[in-house]
Amino acid sequence: MASTLLADPEPRPILVPVISVDDHLIEPPDLFEGRIPAAHAAGAPRILERGNGDQYWQFEGREYPNVGLNAVVGRPREEWSMEPARFDQMRPGCYDIDARVGDMDIAGIWATLCFPSLVAGFCGAVFSQASDKELGLACTRAWNRWHLEVWAGTHPARVIPLQIPWLDDVATAAAEVRANAALGFKAVSFPEFPAQLGLPSIFTDHWDPFFATCQETGTVVCLHTGASSWAPLPSPGPPFELLPTVFPVNALLAAAEWVWSGVPVRHPDLRVALSEGGIGWVPMLMDRVDYVVDHSASGTESATWTSDLRPSEVLGRNFWFCTIDDPSMTPLLDRIGLDHVMLECDYPHADSTWPDTQAVLASSFGQLDEAVLRKVAGGNAAALFDHPLPPVDDWRTLR
Repeated sequence: MASTLLADPEPRPILVPVISVDDHLIEPPDLFEGRIPAAHAAGAPRILERGNGDQYWQFEGREYPNVGLNAVVGRPREEWSMEPARFDQMRPGCYDIDARVGDMDIAGIWATLCFPSLVAGFCGAVFSQASDKELGLACTRAWNRWHLEVWAGTHPARVIPLQIPWLDDVATAAAEVRANAALGFKAVSFPEFPAQLGLPSIFTDHWDPFFATCQETGTVVCLHTGASSWAPLPSPGPPFELLPTVFPVNALLAAAEWVWSGVPVRHPDLRVALSEGGIGWVPMLMDRVDYVVDHSASGTESATWTSDLRPSEVLGRNFWFCTIDDPSMTPLLDRIGLDHVMLECDYPHADSTWPDTQAVLASSFGQLDEAVLRKVAGGNAAALFDHPLPPVDDWRTLR
C-alpha cells in the first residue's frame, strides 16, 4: 500500500500547556529484547514479515498486526486504511520516544499518558490470557519495565508512567501494582468490563484487593474504551463508522456499572479515569442515577447502594473524564466538575487532533475563563497523576 510520510508541520502556537491523558504507543520491535527471563525468551512476542512485506507481531501462534488506522498521523488522509502498517510506513513518533517528544512539541503538548497497542491489548489482556501463564507474566513485566525505563524514563517530565496489570490472579496483580508504584508508575490500565474478557465481574468483590492497593498507593485506574474488546453493537453487519460513533456509549455503560458495583463506595479514595469516551453523556448519567435511586430503586430492589452520598456525588468524587472535542459541553462543565475534566489528543490514531490540538482546544474551550481553561488543558491531569506542569507556557523557548 502507499506509504507517504508528510513533512513535519510547523510548530503550533501555544494557548496554554496541554497534558493529553489518552495517547498510544506502538511497541517497537526491540521492546522484549533482554527483558524476558532466558527460560521464556523463545516465546516472547516478536516481529515477523510476510513475503508481501507486511509486518506483524507473533505471540503464542497468534498474529497481531499494527492496524493502519492505529498509526496514521503524518500521512495523507487518502492513504488511511485498515491494512497492516510497517514501521517504516509510520511516523517515527509512533514508536520512538525521542521522536514522540518532538511531535508533542510541534502540537504544544507538554505531557502524555500512553496506552499500549494491539500486541499487549489496551489493558495487557493479551499477556494475561496467555496459555503459558509464566510467559504471560514475564511479558507483562517486560512491557512495564520497558515503559518505565525507555518510554517514560527517557524524558520523565514529558510522560506519565502507565502500567498494564496481570489480570489472571488478583493477588499477583495487587503485588505488581504496589511494586510498580514504588518504582514511579502513576496509573494502571484496567478493563472497563472485565466480564467481557472472561474475568470475574465488577459486580463481585473479586477485585477488591487490587482496588485497595490502587487506593493505598494512589495509582489511578484508567478505563480505556475498547480495552475489554467489546462494543455496544446489537445489530450484525454495522459499518466501521458506527464503532467510533458509539465510543461514548461504552464510557457511559462503564461508568454506570462501576457506580452501581459499589467499588467506589467500598474504596472511597479510589480514582478512576475514563479514556476516549468524551464527556457529553456525563451530566445525563448524573441526573439519571440520582433519579433511579429516588424512584426505580427505592432500596427494596437490592442492597447495592450503601453510601450516604448521592450516586451523582460518587461520580463527581471518584471519576475523571476526558474530551477530545466536545464543544457543546462547555456550559455544563460545572455540572460535570471543573476539576474532573481533562483533554486527550489520541496520537497516533485516526481521530487524533495532532498537530492541531491547540487549535481544537481554542475552538472548543477557548471562551472559558483562563483559570478553568488551564484546568481542562493540563492542570487537572497534573493534579490527578501528580505530574509537573512546564515552568513556562511555551517551554520550547527555553532551549
